[in-house]
Amino acid sequence: MNWTNIENGWNEYKANARQQWGKLTEQQVDGTMGKRDQLSTQVQAAYSVNKEEAERQISDWQSKQVEKQAPAAKS
Repeated sequence: MNWTNIENGWNEYKANARQQWGKLTEQQVDGTMGKRDQLSTQVQAAYSVNKEEAERQISDWQSKQVEKQAPAAKS
């Protein structure tokens, strides 16, 4: 999954991010606006990990995300 897709559809992915990083508040996750570097900073602070570990966790989470499809138009 391309990070741009996650960032552009952040409202669809942020609930999954909250499940992954339960120490982050809803406001913290919302506040990242899907920006990877901001999410990394929040993960580093909440979990006392270095940048490399935060990036590893984010990459692992990213690989598990599936593209969210827009609801099909009703005919």
